[in-house]
Amino acid sequence: MKTDITHALVDEHRLILRMIALLEHNAPLTLEGSYTNWQFYLDGVDFIRNYADRFHHAKEEDVLFAALVKNGMPRENSPVAAMLMEHEQGRAFVRGMETAVKEAMADLPGREGDIVQNVLAYAALLRDHIAKEDDILYPLAERVIPESMRSEIVREYQRAEMHSCSDFTEYYQGVVETYEKRDEPTIEVTPINHID
Repeated sequence: MKTDITHALVDEHRLILRMIALLEHNAPLTLEGSYTNWQFYLDGVDFIRNYADRFHHAKEEDVLFAALVKNGMPRENSPVAAMLMEHEQGRAFVRGMETAVKEAMADLPGREGDIVQNVLAYAALLRDHIAKEDDILYPLAERVIPESMRSEIVREYQRAEMHSCSDFTEYYQGVVETYEKRDEPTIEVTPINHID
């Protein structure tokens, strides 16, 4: 039986999708003016940057995608290139969301529309992106990457995870669960020292 190289990434997608669901739920409320918990959006930015991007996407980009290219998949005009492009698009939406939230916190009027636009664009992009990875790219990787490369891929994932603190995943699960449990989240979460 082959060593699994994508199951952990699929599990990480589940937590990312839970945060996306929270963003999608609160964005329309922000647009109508009934939800102005800016800290929630800053916590969302923190989650995306540290958990979804630096923790999860780094394993994809630096380990799995690199292994696919090493195994013969072209880096350009390929599924890997498409996924990398979407990672960059997502980062741009997150920057836009953060800027708009900080402007709203500084009492600049009308920033809600920019927050919501970036939130919903990011959410739509990531839902589609995750579906492509879970349904197409990961199964492809499981089929084509030989067993001789798999142990090293798993070790590289573990090395990547060592750059984060020991309770990193639990911390971000806690952030998501806290917001999921509240109809009107008002907590402030102090980010921990995430990644070296």
